[in-house]
Amino acid sequence: MRPWYVTDEAIDHFIHAALAEDIGEGDHSSLASVPEKATNKAALLIKDDGVIAGLELAESIFKQFDPSLKITFSKKDGDSIKRGETAFEVSGSARSILSTERLVLNCMQRMSGIATYTQKLCKLIEGTPAKLMDTRKTTPNFRLGEKWAVYIGGGVNHRFALYDMIMLKDNHIDMAGGIGNAIKNTREYIASTGKSLKIEIETRSLKEVQEVVSIGGVDIIMLDNMDVSTMRQALDLIQGKFKTEASGGITEKTLRSVAECGVDYISIGALTHSVRSLDLSLKVVE
Repeated sequence: MRPWYVTDEAIDHFIHAALAEDIGEGDHSSLASVPEKATNKAALLIKDDGVIAGLELAESIFKQFDPSLKITFSKKDGDSIKRGETAFEVSGSARSILSTERLVLNCMQRMSGIATYTQKLCKLIEGTPAKLMDTRKTTPNFRLGEKWAVYIGGGVNHRFALYDMIMLKDNHIDMAGGIGNAIKNTREYIASTGKSLKIEIETRSLKEVQEVVSIGGVDIIMLDNMDVSTMRQALDLIQGKFKTEASGGITEKTLRSVAECGVDYISIGALTHSVRSLDLSLKVVE
């Protein structure tokens, strides 16, 4: 279950950096206490209900550190899970299991929390045309895992980074000298570079929505921090000519009413910046 940005190269790069951060010159606790040739088996114990995510990444972590480790899965990414279940067993070098334990748990707890919350919010807007999206409000150096978790939970990934889409936000517009200049400059940039990039522009009022509709030249209009009534008026102005995204200040209580307005996308930063990790642990199998 991989979106486009989850490549083998991206996974390897992340794991290499994460292991270097955590192990450095060596896992002295394991090297000191556990015999070199000792083998063991451990199971991933689930201690919260939710959605499991990060299993494929966990396998890559184990295998990159020690290809001889054997992993047997009883769950797959995106499965519903219950407290007391197990997701996999890993067997082989005891030192290798100990050295990779915390990185696997850190990734899976975070990713499973995100996938669980994403699925919960997606269910709140079932039956509407709106799709739930994430943002760039992610943990530095772990965007790959966090956006992957949103995908696993049933959400839609917004742009991955600054390079795969153009988003003209309020500061871009103000620094460019207004909506007209921002769009004009952007169209010229795309023409001169030959880039094939979608353009989204943020609007803060009905006046700005009308201005964008009149000028054109974009793919998506963001309706930022607008209440439901204002969004409906904005959609009347847009008349389906552009895709629309609702963003800013949207909560679980208001999510359904925003979706019923008829917007195409709803972006919520809390999917990645405020979620609670799921409780998981790796325990030795006797």
